[in-house]
Amino acid sequence: MRASGILMPIFSLPSPYGIGTLGVEAKRFVDFLEKAGQTYWQILPLNPTNFGDSPYQSFSSFAGNPYFIDLDLLKDQGLLKKEEILSFDFGTNPYKIDYEKLYLNRLKLLKIAFSRFNKTKEFDLFCKNNAHWLNGYALFMALKEKNNGSAWYTWEKHLANQEEPVLQNAKDENWEEIIFQKFLQFTFFTQWQEIKNYANQKGIKIIGDIPIYVAYDSADIWQNKEQFLIDDNLKLKSVAGCPPDAFSKTGQLWGNPLYNWPKMKSDGFNWWKNRLAHALKIYDVVRIDHFRGFEAFYSIPTTHTTAEKGKWIKGPGIKFFKEISNHFGGKLPIIAEDLGFLTPKVKTLLKSTGFPGMKVLQFAFDSREDSDYLPHNYNKNCVVYTGTHDNDTILGWAATIKEADLKFAEEYLNCKADSSFNWNMIKTALATTADTAIIMMPDLLGLGSEGRINTPSTLGNNWQWRIDGSCINSWLAEILYKTTGTYRRLPNKKE
Repeated sequence: MRASGILMPIFSLPSPYGIGTLGVEAKRFVDFLEKAGQTYWQILPLNPTNFGDSPYQSFSSFAGNPYFIDLDLLKDQGLLKKEEILSFDFGTNPYKIDYEKLYLNRLKLLKIAFSRFNKTKEFDLFCKNNAHWLNGYALFMALKEKNNGSAWYTWEKHLANQEEPVLQNAKDENWEEIIFQKFLQFTFFTQWQEIKNYANQKGIKIIGDIPIYVAYDSADIWQNKEQFLIDDNLKLKSVAGCPPDAFSKTGQLWGNPLYNWPKMKSDGFNWWKNRLAHALKIYDVVRIDHFRGFEAFYSIPTTHTTAEKGKWIKGPGIKFFKEISNHFGGKLPIIAEDLGFLTPKVKTLLKSTGFPGMKVLQFAFDSREDSDYLPHNYNKNCVVYTGTHDNDTILGWAATIKEADLKFAEEYLNCKADSSFNWNMIKTALATTADTAIIMMPDLLGLGSEGRINTPSTLGNNWQWRIDGSCINSWLAEILYKTTGTYRRLPNKKE
C-alpha cells in the first residue's frame, strides 16, 4: 500500500522547557499527522545522548533520554510544582536547544520529582521485565555520577572489569542513585508508551531509528566487552566510520567500537536479538542505520585522525539476517539505510533480506551521472526521502549546490528553484513508485539552512533545531492532506 509520513525528532517539538518532550505537544503532532493524511511518524533515536548531544552516540542502546520526560505530566502526578519547574533555566530561544542548560538543570528537577515518588506495582514490574538491560544501565549511570561523568574505561580497574566483590560494594554504596536511574527509565517509557498507543489508535505508525554501532562510553560496551573488538587493556585498536563521500572529503571518523562478529555468531547473535526485540516493542517499524556494515564494515586505526585510510572487513552477511528472521518468526518491519557507495554485494544482501532501502532525492541531481536516486530508477520496495537528518534542507541545499546540478534539478522537476522549490521536491517524492515517502518537517515548512538538524563530521550547532508551535496547524495539515491524496498515499481507514 502506498503511504507517506513525516520525519520529526522528539527534541524538535514545541515546549516551554527547552526541548521537545513526550507530553501534550507530542499528541498534538500526532493529531496533525492524522489530519494531514499521513501513516508514519519517523523519529530519531530516543536514547540518552553523551558527548556532542548526538542521538547516534548514546550511553545505552536500550535506555530512553530523560530530557524527553514531560515535566507537566510530572506536575499532574503531584511529583513537581509549577513554580519549581519555572525556577529552572532551560534556555530562552524557542527555536534552538541549549544542551548545556539542560545538562545543568534537568536532572536536578527530576531528582525533586523522584524524592516524592513512591514505588508502585507498575514500577516493580517494569524493573523486572527490563532487568536484562536496566540493572546494568542504572549501575553504569550511578558510577558515572560518582566518577564525575568520566568514561567507564578510566574507572578503577576492578570496576571497569566488573569484578566482584567490588561490583557488589558499588551497588550497595550507590543504591539510591541506581533507583533514581530506574525511576527515570520507568517514567520515560511510561510516557513513551502513552504516545505510541495514542498514535497507533489514530492509525499512525512510529518508525524508530537504531544506530548500527554503540558508543565506547556506554553500558552496552561495559556490560558486553566480549562482543566488541576491545583488548585486555580496554583499548580500541580500530574504530568505525566511513570513507570519503558526498558528506565529507576526509570521510567520517565515528570512533565507535567495532563488533566482534565471530563471537556474536558463536552465541547466535543474542545481543542483537535482545536489541531488536526491544526496538520492535517500542516502535512499529525500525530503520537500521548504516545497513552496508552488515556486508562489510570500515575499520580505521585509532591512531588516524581522519577516515581516509581505513579498510573494509567482511561482515556477518545474510547469515545474520536469516538467524534474526528465524528467531522472530518471519520477515521483520525493517527499513535498511543503504545510502552511500554500494557494492554489488551490498545490493545483493539487501535484495536477499527483502527489506526496503532508502532513496534520497537530494542525492539524485548530480549532473555528471545517471544516479540510482533519480525517481525513474526506483522500484516499489523502497522508502523515498526528500532529505535526511544529515542533509541540509531542500532550500538550503538548492542555495549551495553546483550551478550545473541545480540546472539539472530544475529541468528534471520542470520548475524553478524559487521559494516553492521545496513543494516541487515533496510532490516529486510523493509521486514516485516508492511504497513509502517520508518528508522532513523542515522541508514541509520551507525552511532554509536554519532548519538543518545535523552536519556530519562536525561538532556544535547540531541536533538543536526546534519548531515554532504555530507551524503545526490545520491549514498546513489540509494542504498536505490534499497533496497526499493526489498521489494516492492516504491511509485506508478500513484497514
